[in-house]
Amino acid sequence: MPKFAYLKTRARDLVVGVGCAAMLAGCAQFKYYFQAAQGQYSLWSESRPVEDWLGDPATDPKLRARLEKALFIRRFAVKELGLPDNASYKNYAALNRPFVLWNVVATPELSLRPIQWCFPIAGCVAYRGYYNKEDALAYAEELRAEGDDVQVGGVPAYSTLGWFSDPLLSTFINYSDAELARMVFHELAHQVVYIAGDSRFNEAFATAVEEAGVDRWLELYGNEAMREAYLRYSARRKDFLALLVKHRQMLADLYASKASVKKKREEKARIFAALHEEYKVLKANWGGYAGYDRFFSEKLTNAHLAAIATYNDLLPGFRALLAKEKDFKHFYAAVQRMSNLPSVERHDRLLQLASQMAPPAPTVLAEKQSTTAGGH
Repeated sequence: MPKFAYLKTRARDLVVGVGCAAMLAGCAQFKYYFQAAQGQYSLWSESRPVEDWLGDPATDPKLRARLEKALFIRRFAVKELGLPDNASYKNYAALNRPFVLWNVVATPELSLRPIQWCFPIAGCVAYRGYYNKEDALAYAEELRAEGDDVQVGGVPAYSTLGWFSDPLLSTFINYSDAELARMVFHELAHQVVYIAGDSRFNEAFATAVEEAGVDRWLELYGNEAMREAYLRYSARRKDFLALLVKHRQMLADLYASKASVKKKREEKARIFAALHEEYKVLKANWGGYAGYDRFFSEKLTNAHLAAIATYNDLLPGFRALLAKEKDFKHFYAAVQRMSNLPSVERHDRLLQLASQMAPPAPTVLAEKQSTTAGGH
């Protein structure tokens, strides 16, 4: 189909989708759905097939190299990981902004339970995405005025779950090879299994696929420098998540206590102050690596810690399931079967699998990193 006709068809789909959403949610939601439709349409209108970019003499050589690498990673995802062989990540769009969209996450003042927003396709999720940063900030202020804790975070990539053809974007194309592969594997995994309304399951599954995929990618195509760099990245990420989980648990214990509201507010402020100070120590141990400074660039709230469990609570269970099934084909089939269970039962099964898995033996490099700073 010619590109213009394709875009017209997608534009029609978007208009129908926005109209249906408006009827379902009421006029108050129409503006939000309309900006979402406009944002998605702009990605299609600004994207071109990667082959067109590669065949264009005006394409910057650095971009050309990254697009060639992305196509190679895309083929690897299909051949080695069994991920969908469709039109996703075969087009490229250069955006004039640092992120493709901005997510608003919110919680009550004295709770870590994120507020949920429900949508026709994705189901209920713990965020609300905006293609314009100012719109996200404006909505965040509305929530703060109601007394909620709020975080606005930039998002470099997302998945439309196979409904549309997700393009490669300038917001992540210049990531390192391993990071680019991680991003593509994660987003494609959402097209394999996705349960509307169960973000904990969805994100942990996609993270398990990305981890195993990058390990195999580095084993086959990485050199020693790439492997060590990714190990440093992974070690820092593990340290950072452990720091957040520690303080998240402190807050959860506080909010579950019988302390007065005044006392809870005071202790909440103390816990976040301690988080700041411990991050400074962690950063020094990393040799000054500043990759997580952006997380601390605004006042920390419950909303900053609300999603930590979403990505990590069930991840050990998926790791154990992949080890048990031994290959991606059987792993995906097992996850598909699990997805048909009630949410409580599938979560319990994953937690049970995790409890049966022996902890991995540390590598020499990992042991070295636990006592030395690592740069990336």
